[in-house]
Amino acid sequence: MNYLIITKKIWNYKNYKIIKNKNFFVKKKINSSLIKRIKPRIIFFIHWSNIIPKNIYEKNLCIQFHSSDLPKFRGGSPIQNQILKGLKFTKISAFKVNSNIDKGNICMKSNLKLDGSAIEIYQSMEKTSLKMIKKLIKKKYLDFKPQKGKGSYFKRRISKDSNIKRNKIKNLEDFYNFIRMLDADNYPRAFLKYKKFNIKFVNAKKNKKYLSGEYKIEY
Repeated sequence: MNYLIITKKIWNYKNYKIIKNKNFFVKKKINSSLIKRIKPRIIFFIHWSNIIPKNIYEKNLCIQFHSSDLPKFRGGSPIQNQILKGLKFTKISAFKVNSNIDKGNICMKSNLKLDGSAIEIYQSMEKTSLKMIKKLIKKKYLDFKPQKGKGSYFKRRISKDSNIKRNKIKNLEDFYNFIRMLDADNYPRAFLKYKKFNIKFVNAKKNKKYLSGEYKIEY
């Protein structure tokens, strides 16, 4: 049996050791010709935000991993939107891809902590998702169940949303959470504008009285 993992970003190559197998293929893009050639039993999507083409999920069993306790926090930027709501723990939901975004039937959930920087959370999500894959491929039959409870949907955050002034920052905890939730490669970092300058903040550390960290000034 062949399996295919499609992910836009590999956050830690060491995480992939648990599925190191000649029957596993890992790609950063959807490749229709590869899919036809290897005929994967399951296509897994990790850290994937693009629309999956209909001809892919209708002809193949596609399972996507979403970093929220679905049906809550469907849509974009689930990690950031949950941190902004004050959540410290969430779930990774593995669901069957269909035509409705993040509404497919669930086959597995696992716990995920929302502490540390965004990159640390993404690495943790990646590691947990791969462990879930290892469990799922051992099952002869996968049991998919409809999502239960009241759903919520959030839009994907864009660059201007990282402007600290556009957000309700009330205390040090808010500042810390805002900086850390955006602290990952290829993500719009927390920033402040001063005249023609952008001041970006990373590596935030917090104690009871103050925050420390690093900043970068761009012209």
